Parts: sequence; structure tokens; C-alpha cells
Amino acid sequence: MTPKMKLLLPVFFTFILQSFAQNAELKSGPMLGYSEMREVVVWLQTTSKGKVQLNYWNLEAPNKVFKSNVVETDASAAFTTKIVLSLLEPGNKYGYQVVLNDKSLLFPYPLEFQTQSLWQWRTDPPAFSIALGSCAYINDTSYDRPGKPYGSNYQIFESILSKKPDAMLWLGDNTYLREADWNSKSGIFYRYTHTRATPELQGLLASVHHYAIWDDHDFGPDNSDRGFIQKEATLEAFRLFWANPTSGLPEQEGITSQFQWTDIDFFLLDNRFSRAPDERKTGERTQFGKAQLEWLIDALKTSKSPFKMVATGGQFLSAAPTAENHIRFYPEERAYLIKRIEEEGLKNVIFLTGDRHFTELTELKLANGKYIYDLTVSPLTSGVNTNPEINILRVPGTEVTEHNFGLLTFSGKRLERKLTIKIFDALGNEKWKKEILSE
Repeated sequence: MTPKMKLLLPVFFTFILQSFAQNAELKSGPMLGYSEMREVVVWLQTTSKGKVQLNYWNLEAPNKVFKSNVVETDASAAFTTKIVLSLLEPGNKYGYQVVLNDKSLLFPYPLEFQTQSLWQWRTDPPAFSIALGSCAYINDTSYDRPGKPYGSNYQIFESILSKKPDAMLWLGDNTYLREADWNSKSGIFYRYTHTRATPELQGLLASVHHYAIWDDHDFGPDNSDRGFIQKEATLEAFRLFWANPTSGLPEQEGITSQFQWTDIDFFLLDNRFSRAPDERKTGERTQFGKAQLEWLIDALKTSKSPFKMVATGGQFLSAAPTAENHIRFYPEERAYLIKRIEEEGLKNVIFLTGDRHFTELTELKLANGKYIYDLTVSPLTSGVNTNPEINILRVPGTEVTEHNFGLLTFSGKRLERKLTIKIFDALGNEKWKKEILSE
């Protein structure tokens, strides 16, 4: 350590201590939600009732400061709030500041957000990257099962931040509801609050835009389905703690949503709210529900995106009939969707999935010569499946059995887009890489 660094250390630690003391009324966040050309949303949670305002400025004109409306958090919403910042300029980066109960808070990391670029009819679409991950278990000794802690390697969130993604897509099991949580709204809110307050996560929340779906553990008990009696409470929690642009369809309740980043469409599916029980022998065998399934086919057909990214909590394409893979309990629905993709001539459909506690890329070649992919990325911090089943559709060399995350980078000219998939371990070391060219 250099003499200069030694002199700076006391200043740094003093800043950190001041930040923690000053931010005692802030439970977690701020977190960036969706980003559009003229609007972004910022989420945060206070420890008790409080008044929140955001100051923000274009980084190229920092002297012109804008102020949001003042909002008040309250217990009915778990002291969370989402502040929409509108009338922004496309393709700009902004700094922002949190004012809580008339005090400007300090943070040991930058608070910045971005608006999407207005590139259409002007340039080729800009390159961008989106991080991926699922299965984030945060230990809580009082409520965990006895024995070895199930969660570890929380530094993975700092490793994700170090890759400087534009956004992150959370692929389900983003928190793990425990037995003490499932059957009460206060328990559900407690679990979401506990996970979101993870210290290693805060820097990532503050400067990367976040989108999310859910799977069984942030919806309810293990392998839960539409029969879960508290699903309205977990739906409320999901909507309070995440800031997707929409939630649900007119014909079907749930978390279904869609967003576009530059020229790429992301379709966010709900695989729990309308899901038939895995073992039920009568009635319609569906994971997505008819309304959502037909909406997806319509949306895929309408999309002009060079890659069509479909996010769902569990593996869709894997040929291994095990665990909750789609082929095991819902083979007819899987076959129906694959057939529609083929018959409609859809190109570059890529499923993004989690759940399985290992990572792999699955590839299926259709009769018309087109390919469908399923990129499973799991786990972030929860237990690792070190002995995955044999999946005959797995792309060789893509199996990862340790904590990991993914990074999707989209680049190239408008009609020659390229997707680069990279998988990293918890420390940010690259495990494998694959490129896919748009057709």
C-alpha cells in the first residue's frame, strides 16, 4: 500500500461511517427499475414512514437540477415507493440524489441512471448488455433449516456490477420464502425486505436498471402453483418490490410483461399464477395459461426484434424429463408452442430460464432448419446442483455447476445483429462464451 493510499484510508472509512449513520432511515435501495426514452423509475424502501424526493441532473449539464414530487412511504406498502422521473431526454445519463425526510443521503457508490437512445431512422442500434441470474438465497439463521447455510458468495452481485451491464434480468427465485413466511402478508413482506437489504447488492441496484420474473420460491412454497392460497399477497409483494413497466394481462392476472431495450424485445412470462398442479391428472395441462400462451405467440409474431428473448422461471426446452422441466409435466404445451414457433416462421427465439441450480445452453433444430435456444443461468447464491441430469439437447461445454451469472451483449449493424453470451463465476471469471448471429 502506497503512503498516499494510507492517508486516504481514514477519509474513506469516515465517509462510509457517515453514510451508514445518515442512511439509517433507508432500508434498501435506491434501485433503478425500467428505462424508457423519456422516463425511468426509481424504487426504494424506508425503515418507517418517511418523505422521499429525488434530485436529478443530466451528467453533461450538472448545474441544472430537477426535483421529483415528494412521496410518502407507509406500512401498507412495506414502506416501499416507486418514483417515476418523466420528460427526460433520450440517450442521456443522469446523476441523482435521494432526499429522505429533508436530508440528502450519502452513498459509497455512484447513483446514476440512463435513458434509452432514440436511434431509429438515425443510426444503427447501439450495442448494449444485460446481466442474467436466478436463485438468490440470502441466509437468515432464525428461519433457515438447521445445518450448513444454503446461501453464500454474495460478492457475486459486486462481480455483476463490475461488468457494467446496462440492465439486469432476474430469472426467478429472486428471494426464497420460508415456512414462516408463506401464509401471511407480513411474512411475505418480511422475506422480500430481508433479501433486498443485502449489503453487497446495493451498488448493483443503484446504477443498473432491473427487470424481473418469478419462480416458485418468490411466488410461494417449493413447486407451488395456482392453488397457492396466498398468491394474491405474493403478487402484491412482487409488484411492490420490482419496477417492471407492466404486470399481468387484461385476460389473465399475474406478472406477465414485456420490454424493449434498443432493438431487442424481452417477453417476461408468469409460470406460476395460472399453473396447473404438476401432478394433477385431470383438466387442462398448462403452465402458462391459454391467454398468456396466445398473447406470447401474437407478440412474437408481431415483433420485429432480431432476437426474441422469452424469460420464464423454469426450463422450457430441455429434453430431460426431470424436476419441473416443461417436458416432464406439460409436454403438450411445450410441443404446441414449439410447433407455433415453427409454423409462424419465427427466427432467433431464445428462452431465458433459471430454477435448476446449474447453468447450460440447450439448442433445438426445427424441421425448417431454424434453431430455438434455452439459456438456463443458475444459481446466483443458493445451493449448487453438482450432478445435473443428461440433457441430449445441451450444447457441449456449457454446463456450469457453481455460483454464476450471465451477460448478454447485443452488437452489430441493424440487419446484422450479434448476440454474445458469456457466463461468469462468482468472482467474475469467464467460464464460457458463445456467439449467435441473427438470421
